[in-house]
Amino acid sequence: MREIESQAIAAQQQISLVRTQIAAKQREMRLAQLTRSEISALPNDTDVYEGVGKMYDSAFSKTPPRSSIMANRRVSRFVAVPVPAMQDKLGEQIKTLEGEVETMNKRLHYLETTAKNSQDHIEKIIKGGGQS
Repeated sequence: MREIESQAIAAQQQISLVRTQIAAKQREMRLAQLTRSEISALPNDTDVYEGVGKMYDSAFSKTPPRSSIMANRRVSRFVAVPVPAMQDKLGEQIKTLEGEVETMNKRLHYLETTAKNSQDHIEKIIKGGGQS
């Protein structure tokens, strides 16, 4: 019975984790959809800017650093991308995210079924007087 209880607890923890991951992927997908919608109103010959990360730049500050830690500052870097290329990239990102959400929903269904079966088995054991 303890093994079944531990399986049920593990399934509930995983259910919570998967639900959180699904919500994060859905937020990311909505952001990509909104961005794609907004840039679709721009002329095709317009460049939009995509973040390529942060880099350390010691020339960023004209004042001397207060410590060696501040000698190099992280600054964001961007690259110009044509609107059609960005729309294509966002479309691919959306498709990928949709696939990931679908996979996670299948996993969630499996985990919920596992948790329910464990709970049913525990109840059966309790009603049966502790027999397994």
